[in-house]
Amino acid sequence: MSPQTEPAEPDLTHHGDRDLVAGLVDFAVNVRDVRPPQWLVEVLSRPERWAAYPDPSQARAAIARRHGVDETLVLPCAGAAEAFTLMARGLGVARGLGVRRACVVHPQFTEPEQALRVAGVPVERVVLSEPFELDPSLVPDDADLVVVGNPTNPTGVLHPAEVLQELVRPERVLLVDEAFLDAVPGEPETMIKSDMAGVLVTRSLTKTFSLAGLRAGYVVGDPALVAQLAAVQTPWSVSAPAADAMVACSSPQAVAWAHEVAEQVVRDREQMITLLSAAGVRVCADSSAPFVLIDTSAIGLGSQREPLSQLGFSVRRGESFPGLGEHHLRLAVRDPRVARELSQALATLAPSGRTNA
Repeated sequence: MSPQTEPAEPDLTHHGDRDLVAGLVDFAVNVRDVRPPQWLVEVLSRPERWAAYPDPSQARAAIARRHGVDETLVLPCAGAAEAFTLMARGLGVARGLGVRRACVVHPQFTEPEQALRVAGVPVERVVLSEPFELDPSLVPDDADLVVVGNPTNPTGVLHPAEVLQELVRPERVLLVDEAFLDAVPGEPETMIKSDMAGVLVTRSLTKTFSLAGLRAGYVVGDPALVAQLAAVQTPWSVSAPAADAMVACSSPQAVAWAHEVAEQVVRDREQMITLLSAAGVRVCADSSAPFVLIDTSAIGLGSQREPLSQLGFSVRRGESFPGLGEHHLRLAVRDPRVARELSQALATLAPSGRTNA
């Protein structure tokens, strides 16, 4: 018998932009459009603001109004990714001995775990099985930091807030990554509220507002924890255009615009799932996000990413997410026309070569 080999450790630094190939149809990156909406572009085109050092105070106030919380609960960041680095550094510095037992619920966005590991924080994984629904009993009782996404990237599963609340307890920090919750109509199951003792929530403006290159996000949470993160934040890390974007995207008009986009995402996702199913592709979970996770093992062994690339499509590989394999692909939700084209390409890769999608 040949010796068994351990599965390769997932590359936690791999993100969807690395799967994007110029000239191919983009299903790899979860940014909604190729540019921000025009009303937002006009807000950002204020070069007179760029000569002065940035001041995020107006952004903090706007975010607080948007969520109905006190400003002490809010920290603007250079994208949610910065928030994860601040979490890893700030909690360790402020708590003396640092986090003793960090637990990250997977499969999910890998940057929080990567940030913790870079900061020297030991990380334990709780890997959920399909259909990837959260079971709080799987999280160790003595975990003093728990990280979970909602809706989770890449599965799209939206966990009930009452289930997440079961993870809250004294001497523990719960961080919930809500980067995609503004793409869910009505933003249900959010953990943002007036009393957030022991809880941190990260939000991103990257996806719905098409601002990946601007780096705009924020933290809402326990004021004492937010202060710990702020203490290790690099001065002026939030640029003036990013701060302006946060003010604009927090207005009632922008929230209403995002709600309309979220409703369109629902319609596009339903049609996309129908097309994928007709092509013989299995969607792995009940997604509430602007993406779906599929299992291509019925099509063939190994990853179908390269074959799809040859047919003109960029897709997000699954094997860099703990708990998933190369037969998993994450697909951004696109309009029905391009979703049909992708489904037809997947059908041609199937053993029967179906083209009825």
